Amino acid sequence: MIPHSNLLRTTLACAALFVSSLAFAQGFPIAGKPLRIIVPFPAGGQTDIQARAIAAKLQPALGVPVIVENKPGASTILGTRELMRSAPDGHTLLYTIGVTAAQNPHMFSKLPYDPFKDLTPVMWVCRITAVLVVPAQSPFNSVKDLVNYAKAHPGKVTFASVTPGSSGHLAAELLAQVSNTQMTHVPFKGSSEASTALIGGHVDFLFDGATTALAFASAGKVKMLAHIDRQPYAALASVPTMGEAGYPDVVLTGGMQVFAPRGTPPAVVNQVNAALKDALKGAEMQKFFSDGGSEIVASTPAEHAAAVREQYERNGTLIRKLGLKMD
Repeated sequence: MIPHSNLLRTTLACAALFVSSLAFAQGFPIAGKPLRIIVPFPAGGQTDIQARAIAAKLQPALGVPVIVENKPGASTILGTRELMRSAPDGHTLLYTIGVTAAQNPHMFSKLPYDPFKDLTPVMWVCRITAVLVVPAQSPFNSVKDLVNYAKAHPGKVTFASVTPGSSGHLAAELLAQVSNTQMTHVPFKGSSEASTALIGGHVDFLFDGATTALAFASAGKVKMLAHIDRQPYAALASVPTMGEAGYPDVVLTGGMQVFAPRGTPPAVVNQVNAALKDALKGAEMQKFFSDGGSEIVASTPAEHAAAVREQYERNGTLIRKLGLKMD
């Protein structure tokens, strides 16, 4: 028989555990309030696909509905402004690529946000690369094929971008510069639009996100000629790097990342980071990201902040070298 004092302590401990579990199940940090993940691109692209996979894992873990909202346009600026209008309570996040914090500040003279004042780093989710793809029916079977044609036909080769100022856009401009060729930029508002134009033969090439590049290559709609990261990717083992393709100076690294609004309390940021880490754990998510041509990083907020600063400086140097401006 349990002594009365021990029974009381046991009962109180169980009650406390029940209350704690119930509070977690009711949602964090505000019970019943949905968590929004803003994707600054249309549905169907690499960023959107990954955000929805993460959302599916976060919802049962946090105990609140998790909604992905697509806010495409203006080189991720529209989606970023939506984040800035949101309460800094952990219930609104931005899932975006490096263009938002590392490229836009150098491309736009009147950018409506400061990446270091208005965005709170939460996590560097994964590293990604862009893949140079051409239509399946294209006569180009290598990067050198494409460049040789561009040299013989100045200005005739066209390339799409998923958004102006994106890593794919910079890579194409860099390729034109290092190969001393003239190529024509055709910007789009997302991967789906750019891929559709490419597959339809309306543009000659595109540096697309690995997830969509792999999907279209598997379907026989595009050919993958090279990717722009020096590091290996399991799903791209058969695709050369730009260095291996003969253009070692066409190298850019990037990644998917999560930001919260300015003023989000550090405790909430850490809680969101921990929930994201849990969502990204396990063989299922590792395979999902790897098969899509990404490699999970799952950084701390501090590591994310350092990566943003490093990419901001590196991309700024490149953009100034290329002389690019979007306004």
